[in-house]
Amino acid sequence: MRKKIHTAVLSACLLTSSILAPVLPSSTVYAATAYTAKVFASSLNVRSEPAASAAVTGTLAGGATVTVTEEQHGWLKVRAGSVSGWVAGYYLKRTSGSSSTSTSSASASSGSTASKAAVKTTAASSGTAVVTASSLRIRSGPGTGYEVVGSLQSGNKVTLLLRQGEWSRIRTAGGSVGWVSSGYLSGGTVRSASTISSNSQTPSVVRKSGSIRGKLIIVDPGHGGTDPGMLGTTYNTMEKDLTLQTSLYLRDYLTAKGARVEMTRTRGDQKPALSQRVQLGRQLGADAFVSIHYNSSPKNVSGTLTFFYSQQNDLRLARAVETRLGEGIGLRSNGLSFGDYHILRENPLPATLVELGFLSNPYDEAIVRKAAYQRKAAQAVAEGVADYFNK
Repeated sequence: MRKKIHTAVLSACLLTSSILAPVLPSSTVYAATAYTAKVFASSLNVRSEPAASAAVTGTLAGGATVTVTEEQHGWLKVRAGSVSGWVAGYYLKRTSGSSSTSTSSASASSGSTASKAAVKTTAASSGTAVVTASSLRIRSGPGTGYEVVGSLQSGNKVTLLLRQGEWSRIRTAGGSVGWVSSGYLSGGTVRSASTISSNSQTPSVVRKSGSIRGKLIIVDPGHGGTDPGMLGTTYNTMEKDLTLQTSLYLRDYLTAKGARVEMTRTRGDQKPALSQRVQLGRQLGADAFVSIHYNSSPKNVSGTLTFFYSQQNDLRLARAVETRLGEGIGLRSNGLSFGDYHILRENPLPATLVELGFLSNPYDEAIVRKAAYQRKAAQAVAEGVADYFNK
């Protein structure tokens, strides 16, 4: 969707143009201390360059251990035996020098070095089942009208997360989350939507007012699939890649604070409709909704912008997030703005849409491509969400 920035905000942003730092060259590679990581995908393509369009030079099997040597705007350079090249960073999980504790529901684990030990995803012993059909489709929602996002084979084990009518929400051994027909699962029981917690070792969550622990947050990485969102004018950075990587970092920070997190998409090739994104929060009885985006403008503007639609429902959440962004993440905050966007307008939950930099600005684009910035931005948003529930 095209973003429209208020004139007052644009004028304020122009004041920063005289202090912009030199633009980094597009070939810059951000070196990292070598560490080992594990592949959290059924298979992972290794590419010749840090880009989804680059040639595939090899593949890595799920569970493979690799050595990470470099990083560039969300891509990691890895080495495993005779295979070397670039992979999408959110399909790796660091194992050396950090906890190997698993995180909450998503089809891929981030390469973030943020601490994840505070929360461990643990399914109850009765929350596992075995696929009985020769082939079972995984869908994005509880019904045959929803998009097919994967498949399972007979004998595959899954973790049961939620049951709605004749459909079950499951997590596969590889970490993918989706819906399948319950009639093709054998064994296991699942708690109802009102009591389930995929991030707790106890049967239910006791929700305390003013605490983020046990709160269910929907994290929405904007765009996806055939919709790249905004394209960077200097490095051709795709917004859909940035939103997904930042959202995975946000998920990690929120789960570390004790929150439960569900994402509207967890892969680059997914493109759920806006109505489906909103519906997910309604179906699961979530407590808040955060949509992550990156901006664009024909004017030379820079910085972040936080949107709300309903003053009664959204404004307090948006203000809490914007306050944290304004404390400093590498780009200035341009404050709050009303946004007449479907993801906010049709949302019954407290919701905010956050623009984390302008891809039309060479300075912003060079910064937001770095994982370090994405982590800072995600941490600030997570702190803002926590502040919202603590006030």
